Amino acid sequence: MTRAEALARIESYFDDGGYFTELARRVAIRTESQELDRRSDLHHYLHDEIAPSLEQIGFTATVHPNPDEPDGPPLLLAHRHESDRRPTVLGYGHGDVVRGYDDQWRDGLSPWRLEKVGDRWYGRGTADNKGQHTINLAAMANVLETRGELGFNSTILIETGEETGSPGLRTFCAEHRAELVADVLLASDGPRLAPDRPTIFMGTRGALNFDLYLDLRDGGHHSGNWGGLLANPGVILSHAIASMIGRHGEILIPEVRPDGVPAPISAAIRDLEVGGGDGAPAIDADWGEPGLSPAERVFGWNTLEVLAFTTGNPDKPVNAIPPTARAHCQIRFVVPSDPDTMLAGVRRHLDELGFDAIEVTVPHIPMMATRLDPDHPWVEWAAASIAKTIGEPPTVLPNLGGSLPNDIFADLLGVPTVWVPHSYAGCSQHAPDEHLLAPIAREALRLMTGLYWDLGERPF
Repeated sequence: MTRAEALARIESYFDDGGYFTELARRVAIRTESQELDRRSDLHHYLHDEIAPSLEQIGFTATVHPNPDEPDGPPLLLAHRHESDRRPTVLGYGHGDVVRGYDDQWRDGLSPWRLEKVGDRWYGRGTADNKGQHTINLAAMANVLETRGELGFNSTILIETGEETGSPGLRTFCAEHRAELVADVLLASDGPRLAPDRPTIFMGTRGALNFDLYLDLRDGGHHSGNWGGLLANPGVILSHAIASMIGRHGEILIPEVRPDGVPAPISAAIRDLEVGGGDGAPAIDADWGEPGLSPAERVFGWNTLEVLAFTTGNPDKPVNAIPPTARAHCQIRFVVPSDPDTMLAGVRRHLDELGFDAIEVTVPHIPMMATRLDPDHPWVEWAAASIAKTIGEPPTVLPNLGGSLPNDIFADLLGVPTVWVPHSYAGCSQHAPDEHLLAPIAREALRLMTGLYWDLGERPF
């Protein structure tokens, strides 16, 4: 059997409805990791859906409890070992999804039912991440069935807590370090740079979320009787934020700004066209750091964003000066930015401007930034394999604009990381009407089959 035959088989799997059927079954499992009453669904997804599919192709699969939280999201670790002389490939995915927001989807759509509307397949998890790891597992199974062996050793890690910050993942990987030794991580999450061309990225920006909170007094007070006499926390907090972020989105805190975009990184990304395809918002040309291209702003620079701001009762406002104000902020950052230094810079900045009453707290452990050089041998090999399959080279990014727990693999385990995403920026990830593009899914099945086939040819 040949590589071409393996590609033809995976095309038939998609065209005959095999992928749709498999993904529909997985989308129907309500794995909302933010909801405590869905813990049984997380276990169901790993025990009854993923583990059996891996065991059918010769893996040993074990579902483990969360090491940090007794009732936390479980993890699955699976192995298929063929030879000590062959490379070991680590795969990763997450089976949990964000909340469904069932009543906010378009008429006739449900987050828990996979439905085709033209080239769009709607359902929660289609893009993030059930659709993506289902593609990879199907491609691997196809190579095994076509060749009779993978030609490499495979370790697969599926967690169910990524959407809540991957609790326990770092501890689990540290405890199972010996079982996770690998030559490369080959995994899929996030979007392509453009829908019509495959992308490879080798790292991610980090994510530091923090809250700003100002509490001035107990209870609200009548705005007619007390307006002009009582300080308004919403006004004060808005001025504090305006001192941190310029009117065009530029960062005004020195410790949060990178020293610059390194020349090799700029050369690799500066002229890349950033866009999400049909339905994606238009890029605001005058927003962000002046002098940088759109690609440099999202892949080579830090951003400071306000994700939520509340004071008083926005849904039912009353004629009262509110007692408190809160903002939830986020810094997305590139290598070598340090979360502790940036957070200390936020605190220094607020204190120096007289905003010392504003509390700064960090609700989640930051995700660290990672990056791998585009000329790394595994990157060049992967790009060549994809080009062989589809006839053109992929876009190569040193790091994604978003964040993943990639530092656990790159830094803790010391594994080179190559990510091949199967979604696109306009997929409504984390929002109502999440969807997967069928043409991308079909092409992704082909290129992942090619990658796994070529791994069996002993690339180095």
